[in-house]
Amino acid sequence: MKAVRVFAPGVVGLEARLVEVEVFPAREPVHFQIIGLPDSAVRESSHRVLSALSACGLPFPNGPLLVNLAPASTRKQGAALDLAVALGVTAMKGTLPREVFQGTLVVGELALDGKVRPVRGAFLAGALAREKGLNRVVCALEMAREVHLASPSLNVMGVPHLEEAALVLLGTVPPRPIPPPSKSPNRPSQAPDLADVRGQERAVRALVVAAAGGHHLLMAGPPGAGKTFLALRLPGILPPLGEKERIEVTRIRSAAGLPVDRLEEERPFRAPHHSISYAGLAGGGSEPRPGEVTLASGGVLFLDELPEFERRTLEVLRQPLEEGRVRLARAKGQWTFPARFLLVAAMNPCPCGFLGHPVRPCRCSPSQVARYQARVSGPLLDRMDIRVWVPAVEPEALLGGPNSPAKTFLTTKAARDHVMEARKRQAFRYRGTPYRTNGEIPSSLLDRFSPLQEGPREVLVQAVRSLGLSARGLVRVRRVALTLADLEGKNRVEEHHLLEALAFRGEGRFLERRSL
Repeated sequence: MKAVRVFAPGVVGLEARLVEVEVFPAREPVHFQIIGLPDSAVRESSHRVLSALSACGLPFPNGPLLVNLAPASTRKQGAALDLAVALGVTAMKGTLPREVFQGTLVVGELALDGKVRPVRGAFLAGALAREKGLNRVVCALEMAREVHLASPSLNVMGVPHLEEAALVLLGTVPPRPIPPPSKSPNRPSQAPDLADVRGQERAVRALVVAAAGGHHLLMAGPPGAGKTFLALRLPGILPPLGEKERIEVTRIRSAAGLPVDRLEEERPFRAPHHSISYAGLAGGGSEPRPGEVTLASGGVLFLDELPEFERRTLEVLRQPLEEGRVRLARAKGQWTFPARFLLVAAMNPCPCGFLGHPVRPCRCSPSQVARYQARVSGPLLDRMDIRVWVPAVEPEALLGGPNSPAKTFLTTKAARDHVMEARKRQAFRYRGTPYRTNGEIPSSLLDRFSPLQEGPREVLVQAVRSLGLSARGLVRVRRVALTLADLEGKNRVEEHHLLEALAFRGEGRFLERRSL
């Protein structure tokens, strides 16, 4: 007797790999055995399958069964293989012809009563089916929309129950229509407007420059000055996702088990709590999943109260900030996840938060201030392209009125237009390269894309000697200056661009002061 073969996806990291479920009568005295490096959840599927078959009234073959999950050298995880195993067992009895599984991918978890439950990675499963030349996917009804997004040409059959899955494969029952996308509003219509900010001209300027060039931003200032208020407005001024970025962001969300019913149109904005673990930020675990740095890829990672994060947790940011990816090495294997995010961090200058406040005195001792600021390491601080002091706002600016010193700032729409114009110049400059923004360009290519004239070069030399910039800091100043030139529509970096970039860099020296 030939084995019944059913194709199913196995999600590992950000990839789905094809698993061949082979069901065959066992030659050993076992009732129902699953082999092929299954984890606990896969081994327990035998109990779910037996219960579901019984609840649906589907026949179970007499005698022991052996289920092999090929390739046997790859570990199988989770409950996504339940439906494939159950349908393969049904076909062994002859209830289903084996031919119905040709060109078909089957994915779903089974409840004890036969209900088919969704699993994470539906978008990856659809992409896998397209890649392997399969033309049909049988999955949980809640997954159908997400599978269809990955490949609209697929014949997606969403089923709520095991019995209906068998009837749909037989052709007795027509497949259900794919559920429509949710009608939840897009984030841009709900994003807070940049024009709401009052009294923070310098910080708004820093926000626009960071968005235009993809530069990492650190904001420091007393509590209530508006650091979080500003950070929440950054996604609204970023350019929309490109087609490839939309697919990547959707793929990441699917692998993480987040809801997906349409290709993502909004840039991610992730703001993890400072109690997050190392694995939560970088990713990993016994079953490797993307962490916050990957979930923020293509968007913004906002770390509020930066010194409150564990130092070991923060240090994991070094590699993603430089390479745009995070590498995880575990006993079970190695994984590389994308991590191209814009880092925005906010912090108080001291434990009480009022160092430098014009009215409220700081009660922290110099040693307390030094210990607090030392929680952010020098190498991490050196990777922040723009550092801006966010002072307490005068009450006249906040309350408004005819004599208010507050100005009408850029609206989110106007700021986004400026940012997109600068991004267009960068896209043209870096055409034919893998780089998209000034913040990504490596130091080896700076002289090629942005050669310095004699005047700006001399300014930079003097600044390095007086400020003690590191080689990394020098490169990041040049990148920011190039973005300032792009915002002005200039083709080359001029002296005033470098001076403003150095001013942004120099504002980080508040971390070395005891008073302001």
